[in-house]
Amino acid sequence: MTETSTGKIEDMVTRPASYRWLQLFIGILCMCMIANLQYGWTLFVGPITEKFGWTKAAIQVAFTIFVLTETWLVPVEGYLVDRFGPRPVVMVGGILCGIGWVLNSMAASLPAFYVAAAISGIGAGAVYGTCVGNALKWFPDRRGLAAGLTAMGFGAGSALTIIPISAIIKSNGYQDAFLYFGLAQGLIVFLASFALTDIRHVRGSSPSVKAAMPSRSPAVYQTKANFTPMRILGRPVFWVMYVMFVMVAAGGLMATAQLAPIAKDFGIDKVPVTLIGLTLPALTFALSLDRILNGLTRPFFGWVSDQIGRENTMLIAFGLEACTIMLLFWYGNDPVLFVFLTALVFFGWGEI
Repeated sequence: MTETSTGKIEDMVTRPASYRWLQLFIGILCMCMIANLQYGWTLFVGPITEKFGWTKAAIQVAFTIFVLTETWLVPVEGYLVDRFGPRPVVMVGGILCGIGWVLNSMAASLPAFYVAAAISGIGAGAVYGTCVGNALKWFPDRRGLAAGLTAMGFGAGSALTIIPISAIIKSNGYQDAFLYFGLAQGLIVFLASFALTDIRHVRGSSPSVKAAMPSRSPAVYQTKANFTPMRILGRPVFWVMYVMFVMVAAGGLMATAQLAPIAKDFGIDKVPVTLIGLTLPALTFALSLDRILNGLTRPFFGWVSDQIGRENTMLIAFGLEACTIMLLFWYGNDPVLFVFLTALVFFGWGEI
């Protein structure tokens, strides 16, 4: 028995050094399950518009609410993780994600969609922030790679479900898609949360967990000092990073929410495109390929940043993002280029 940083007496369990890879896998699984809340939303905009006759702008307010609650409440959720550990926060997050999509399946008014978006946004933020933070704690020696692999689940998690969701919407309506996927995704996150372990309650065996986790990468310093939240807010570099993150995220979120309407406006959403031996409608092809590259880019650039540094990596990725968004604006009316350029947009964006 020992006293933890929270002031409570906790059992210090013994785990093998390989245990941290299980923690990483659980985090990736949870991220896969919440990916559709953000990346699958664009598939529902058209059917909701057709059913109720609301403008796309009014419907997309729900997505804005989702993003705001998903992101701006993460500091609060991070405090709860520090206080209670990752398990209860992810557990509640999974429940909220499921509730949000179930409410979407029953919503018959814009305010109802907005409330559902807020609930699912809080849940997604709790899962996202906790899983990434937990990965960093278990892998201080490979912070870039660990964060990238975890975020990969969020980027690529919807890739395999784009076609099933589209099929259910087409055959049964968007309400059934919200209901079935909401229940399934929420349940899986809820069950997976039981496997998450607070690293503060772990005592390594031989070889010990801590011995397997050197304090920094041999190529790039991971951290030189521990900062309190208020000290971080007082550092100008934090605000530079924050503004950069917001600006790059805005472009990617625009593509995420509006990709289907953009393809429809270009008149290419249903045009067949053949690439790498596959033939699919341009929009379906783009959505699937975008999710795959948006997932792969995260561990890739995480690994790159461990080798060449965070600043150089951001320069490369953000430059790629800016160029491809402009090229999409100019040449997106070509079905093949639309698929190719949107894939690059997501590849550049996922690095943040």
